[in-house]
Amino acid sequence: MVPAQGSPPPPAPLGIHVSDRPVQGHPLPAAAPRRERLVSLDVFRGLTIAGMLLVNNPGSWGAIYPPLEHAPWHGWTPTDLIFPFFLFIVGITTHLSLSARRARGDAERALVRQVLRRGALIFLLGLFLAWFPGFTWGTVDGVTDPSFWERVVDRLPNVRIMGVLQRIALAYVLGALLTLRTSLRAQVVMLATILLGYWAVLMLIPVPDTGATGFAAIADRSHTIAAWTDRLLLDWGRFGNHLWIQGITWDPEGPLSTIPAVGSVILGVIAGRWIGQSRPLAERLNGLFAVGAIGMVVGLIWNWGFPINKNLWTSSYVVFTAGMAAVALATCLWLIEVRQSTWWTRPWVVFGVNPILAYVGSGLMARLIYSVIRVPFRGGTTSLQGAIHETAFASWLSPRNASLAFALAFVLLWYGVLEVLYRKRIFLKV
Repeated sequence: MVPAQGSPPPPAPLGIHVSDRPVQGHPLPAAAPRRERLVSLDVFRGLTIAGMLLVNNPGSWGAIYPPLEHAPWHGWTPTDLIFPFFLFIVGITTHLSLSARRARGDAERALVRQVLRRGALIFLLGLFLAWFPGFTWGTVDGVTDPSFWERVVDRLPNVRIMGVLQRIALAYVLGALLTLRTSLRAQVVMLATILLGYWAVLMLIPVPDTGATGFAAIADRSHTIAAWTDRLLLDWGRFGNHLWIQGITWDPEGPLSTIPAVGSVILGVIAGRWIGQSRPLAERLNGLFAVGAIGMVVGLIWNWGFPINKNLWTSSYVVFTAGMAAVALATCLWLIEVRQSTWWTRPWVVFGVNPILAYVGSGLMARLIYSVIRVPFRGGTTSLQGAIHETAFASWLSPRNASLAFALAFVLLWYGVLEVLYRKRIFLKV
């Protein structure tokens, strides 16, 4: 969401930006960058974005390999690492970007305006994705749908307010503003306050509608204090229920669980402070490996008393996933910057420099082919996605392999789109 150190400079908000800055290892016809560029940051972000597209767009939701599904409640899978990894890289690039602007002489007020503007635009994009029609046009099995605008109006009262982009926006704004003028010590104190405070709220305060505390208070997803807060703030009764439609009584990106997500950004900011220092690269690399390993261990130990849980974004989940992210990023740094192994990085750089376009564009496309566009199929009608999946993949592959093949094809399609834009030096920024 925020440019990596040395990445193409941001354009006007939400504009199409044509960059003349090169990407190390994949040069464009341009002059050399004037400051250190760590391609690892683009690669790490690109891997995360591609992972989002992969797990969000299976051929069939009923046939998915377990590592590509979220944990049912407590615990984690590789899929549960993707979102916090992205917030971690948001924190890193936020620090590097704002530090670079401050070094160029930008006033603090201008930096605050930039943060608020970007956060607002990302939040609005999330609302647009939540509203974007999830219905069909024309007829379904001979029954005429209501008009487009009738369905639009019907959908507005129950548009989901929170969501992935909305959480990214809020966590980015709060994380950036909290760390903009503060020292490392102050940032650590704020982080500890957020994580320990959230632990106390979820484990020690009785849930208003059940009176449960401790493990009993987080055992049932509909009766946690986070779920109670979701309903309090997002279920407006006759004015509409703005919770996640599949949760009904709770939201995995709800307001209360967004607070510890700010901790994921702050941990990224702290990592960015370390990466941005003028120390030898090997020293920065070793520090990331060491602290990341410690974070993983601390998170796993805390899991015994406060379970790792992506839906609640528990404090143990924040620490554990930040540790994993630090180790993963350090691995990228070692491979790319130290070992100079760049032959495999091109696709991930392409995803990494256009994250907004990749996420929003793929989300709109998915809504169209999964829900909106229906085609004749085997004597009836089905979604365009269903017809493609059944014809091109399920006709000759086992259910799980067909589902995975469709998801991989979806990712490859978007790599092709982004590759064309990359070659034309077109980047969508906010």
